Amino acid sequence: MKTTDTPESGPSGTPSDAEAAKVPAQRAGTAPAKSSEGHVLNVFSHGMLILWAIMVVLPLFWAVMSSFKTDSDIFNTPWSLPSSLNFDSWGRAWSQAHMSEYFLNTILVVGGSLVGTLVLGSMAAYVLARFEFPGNRFIYFLFVGGMSFPIMLALVPLFYVMDNMGLLNTIHGLIAVYIAYSLPFTVFFLTSFFRTLPTSVAEASIIDGASHTRTFFQVMLPMAKPGLISVGIFNFLGQWNQYMLPTVLNTDPEKRVLAQGLVELAASQGYKGDYSGLFAGLVIAMLPVLAAYIIFQRQVVSGLTAGALK
Repeated sequence: MKTTDTPESGPSGTPSDAEAAKVPAQRAGTAPAKSSEGHVLNVFSHGMLILWAIMVVLPLFWAVMSSFKTDSDIFNTPWSLPSSLNFDSWGRAWSQAHMSEYFLNTILVVGGSLVGTLVLGSMAAYVLARFEFPGNRFIYFLFVGGMSFPIMLALVPLFYVMDNMGLLNTIHGLIAVYIAYSLPFTVFFLTSFFRTLPTSVAEASIIDGASHTRTFFQVMLPMAKPGLISVGIFNFLGQWNQYMLPTVLNTDPEKRVLAQGLVELAASQGYKGDYSGLFAGLVIAMLPVLAAYIIFQRQVVSGLTAGALK
């Protein structure tokens, strides 16, 4: 009768030494393959990240470096460090090119629109996320549909609406347009964020006698701080770099924003070629955006990942 071979056993029924030595050898043979695959993947991912960082950082560094050079240095030695820090270009961009006025106008417009967008967007998002009423989903999808509406199609009717309301070439008119432009994304983002917050805290405040308004402003809104900072950064970037809307709705030279000022600075140079002043104006417009992201980068990441950590 044919029987299957069985491994030799020791006195206590355990596998023999020869058989036991095969198991670590087999495991040792498979380990290098997995570790090598992981090593190759790590090298590839880190290489792509380094390449992407170079593509992003190098143009920014070159623009900052060129803003401290003279025009002759920019053309003769474009890739070398400046021999001396030349602040004359910054002075020309700030005063002669009126970048100081454009900077102030941009601060007023973006600051007002950002506050209005966050207040109105958070209130609408809280109601849509926490209360059930007829038309809730319809209003929500109406905001979602607003994100896909091309702004190009609304420029002409928006111009006539603003003209009839007397809001053309005004700071507060531009603020209102920025708020309407940013509300769809803000409501969409914050609605999903408010749904991740615990309902027990809001219910406890209602039981203690707090009104819905007090519960929202004193309980739920502080809990939504990471989401507010995240959507605020995105809105800040979009509104700060906005060029199309102010170009159509804000033709007064005294009320131009930075994006318009940079285009005007580049166009007004003509054949004079004040490239150092142009680079200085570009860096002036770029610094607030970089500072805002560097300061709030942790809050942005935590706000984006909060929904996944429910």
